[in-house]
Amino acid sequence: MQTKAFRKTYTRIERITKATCVLKASSVRFGELAWVEKKPAQVISIIGELVTLQVFGGTEGLSTHAHVVFTGKPPSLAVSDLLAGRFFNALGQPLDGLSPVKGEEREIKGPAVNPVKRAKPNVILTTGIAGIDLNNTLVTGQKIPFFADPDQSYNQVMAEVALRAEADKIILGGMGLSNDDFIFFKNTFEAAGVLDKIVGFVNTSEDPPLERLLIPDMACTAAEYFANDKKEKVLLLLTDMTLYADALAIVANKMDQIPSKDSMPGSLYSDLASIYEKAVQFEHGGSITMIAVTTLNEGDITHAIPDNTGYITEGQLYLKHDTDIGKVIVDPFRSLSRLKQNVIGIKTRQDHPQLMNALIRLYADAMNAKTKKENGFDLNDYDVRCLAFARDYATKLLAVDINITVNEMLDTGWGLLQAHFEKYEVGVKDELLQKHWKKEPQTSA
Repeated sequence: MQTKAFRKTYTRIERITKATCVLKASSVRFGELAWVEKKPAQVISIIGELVTLQVFGGTEGLSTHAHVVFTGKPPSLAVSDLLAGRFFNALGQPLDGLSPVKGEEREIKGPAVNPVKRAKPNVILTTGIAGIDLNNTLVTGQKIPFFADPDQSYNQVMAEVALRAEADKIILGGMGLSNDDFIFFKNTFEAAGVLDKIVGFVNTSEDPPLERLLIPDMACTAAEYFANDKKEKVLLLLTDMTLYADALAIVANKMDQIPSKDSMPGSLYSDLASIYEKAVQFEHGGSITMIAVTTLNEGDITHAIPDNTGYITEGQLYLKHDTDIGKVIVDPFRSLSRLKQNVIGIKTRQDHPQLMNALIRLYADAMNAKTKKENGFDLNDYDVRCLAFARDYATKLLAVDINITVNEMLDTGWGLLQAHFEKYEVGVKDELLQKHWKKEPQTSA
């Protein structure tokens, strides 16, 4: 590590934009941390002697004679068990007024785990939310996003998942959080008595937008320490990746890069993948499971951000406001967990796959009946029963405020089928019907 006396200092800047500055410098490496006056910056381009710095605090107020000091190292995080129960900013500095954490300095934005050190993800991660555990079961080591409209209470859902999930550590990476949401997360974790297993890295809406670019890498570095070094089961929550991508676009635009789809930089896929690929199941039992919020622009799932995200991750969880019950549900049609086959019917009850499929198929029939009704067509008895089932299914299983075990979800599902349908209508194997379909009580003569 270089001492301050030997750090290279420059006092002439060639060009300044709203997000970057360019100067001539030597012996500088890509990704190196620098300080422009008192603002943190990072080397993002080196062409000959011309070095481009991404100034996280913005360049407002800087002159061409500003002092630029290169630190000789990339941004880093001191890792130790003392991270637990603490909240930090994008540079890893405490937000709670306590002293900095002492520990081993580790560079952020390291490579993903070597495939030979990965194990097949096959350990179920339950959340208590049936729209996830029943229909889109998660496994440790999985990477999956929440797709949500900006006005939905996705941060509240993330907090609920954090509280219910069976994890040793929960790492929160907040990008562009409102102060209300930041306080909500802290108060929620503190009230639940789990603050000692939370590590938070937060950039609020009042902080410089470009600092959001450091949050995922800080969070991943902390997660890797607990998952690999301490062999713990880690749940990593990132919100909101759309604001992260917007910050990428700001920098690309100021560097005069030709934008790709939806004004996003051409590097968007690799930038997102470098984060999501940190999700891993280690052979020694430690794991990083990643759940990240991606807010949608007017519900457009084809936008470059969710579109690229869908190619990288192993499914998606789609939040939807159900107008019939007035609650947020996990949409059973647009949501998908590509790894659920690793655990359902294997780590869960044998009836799980068949029951899940039957419930969703009948819910689809209910949506068809709803369309018929809205278009003025007459409904038959089956349609009426499907609509009644759909309301109960959404209320008792799909709503995100339900918190029950997987076995309770399965038992509830069987109860819904029996309450609204006959055996021959549900499309479930006879052997499962005989085991789980309760016999009608006998009436006395």
